[in-house]
Amino acid sequence: MKNIFLLATIILFLSCNEKKKEELITISPEELHASVDKVIEIMIHDIFSPPVASRIFAYPNIAAYEIIAIDNPKFLSLAGQLTALTAIPKPNENTSINYQMSAIIAHMELSKRLIFSEDRMEALRDSLYHNWNSKNPVLFNASKTYGLKVADHIGDWMGKDNYAQTRTMPKFTVDVEDQTRWQPTPPAYHEGIEPHWNKIRPFVIDSASQFKPIPPPEFSLEKDSDFYKELIEVYDISNEITKEGDTSDGVAIAQFWDCNPYVSVTRGHLMFATKKITPGAHWIGITKIASRKTNSDFDDTLFAYTKTSIAIADAFISCWDEKYRSNLIRPETLINQHIDESWQPILQTPPFPEYTSGHSVVSGAAGTALTDIFGDNFAFDDDTELPYGLPVRSFESFNAAANEAAISRMYGGIHYRAAVEVGVKQGRDLGQFILKNLKMKADSEMASTK
Repeated sequence: MKNIFLLATIILFLSCNEKKKEELITISPEELHASVDKVIEIMIHDIFSPPVASRIFAYPNIAAYEIIAIDNPKFLSLAGQLTALTAIPKPNENTSINYQMSAIIAHMELSKRLIFSEDRMEALRDSLYHNWNSKNPVLFNASKTYGLKVADHIGDWMGKDNYAQTRTMPKFTVDVEDQTRWQPTPPAYHEGIEPHWNKIRPFVIDSASQFKPIPPPEFSLEKDSDFYKELIEVYDISNEITKEGDTSDGVAIAQFWDCNPYVSVTRGHLMFATKKITPGAHWIGITKIASRKTNSDFDDTLFAYTKTSIAIADAFISCWDEKYRSNLIRPETLINQHIDESWQPILQTPPFPEYTSGHSVVSGAAGTALTDIFGDNFAFDDDTELPYGLPVRSFESFNAAANEAAISRMYGGIHYRAAVEVGVKQGRDLGQFILKNLKMKADSEMASTK
């Protein structure tokens, strides 16, 4: 009898210890930030275009979010809400897993599949794996198995979004006979990037053309035409703010929101590139800033990343649909041809048509999503550009930041006013549609946050 009692005591002691051991593995939002930051670091290294980068953000976040939505009743699955997304597999009821660990595992696995420098992602992954496995190998392996299973499910869905098909479509053909249409710009004269991005399957919007903006002003070089007035405005603003030199806030704003992932620099006979983040990555960085400022827990941080990245991804699809429809020539080309052959924009003109402004559309959409998450008049200090030698800028709200991002394109000399003003409206309209049609929180939770 004593032996039976002793055995039962030992089993109870071991089970309590195991329970205690499981509780030692707490997944911090900083581990999620680390995974997202690693993706951004790799995208800079691998030089992904802004539209492609938006896709790299969206899918891993969705995979991780879907895992959290299974465990946290506050959040609702995106299955049946995002185009063609079906429910992820359910975990084994008899297996104990850490859902947040599974979420990060799914995030890292899908991110690894979407970038080139896989070894860089594997370095972070292996470090986390070693830490978790050393604390509780049973829990870690069960969580890993489930995270990879979900990554496969989302990966199958991702593989049907037409991205692979667009890799084999013809390059964009420049119409050299039509001087109103986009022409490659100096110094590298790159071909137009991602001319078929409107064929990528959207996430929430009905189609790439759903938020088709009004056409740009009719092309004309008559001095009393709306188009020419916008052209000369770009030239005049650029000359005015560059005269002010280092004290010009216009120049500082242009440089802060440059977000050109591949700026070509010529030194004699040599040409090399300076690498920066994309517009989408800048807004993902702002999402991290807001999450940290509000001390958001892991689940709420992932929610913010997911909602914002979906808005950014659909914004690029919408914007690129218009860019290659209107196929409008850039200010730099016309100013050099008809006004001042020695003029150079403050920012390097990116390699795709002008209308609408991509940064404006994306900023309008991201700012709308973030305002819905964190509230209006959310003041923050944006230190996203510190790694690129640019100082912190402070904003009173996400919408204020979006407005500055939009006007920066005029200050930089790469967009006309219509592309900026119509672009930010296009993004905000798209963002509002996503807020209305994408239900990510339970009704009780929505009511408690209002």
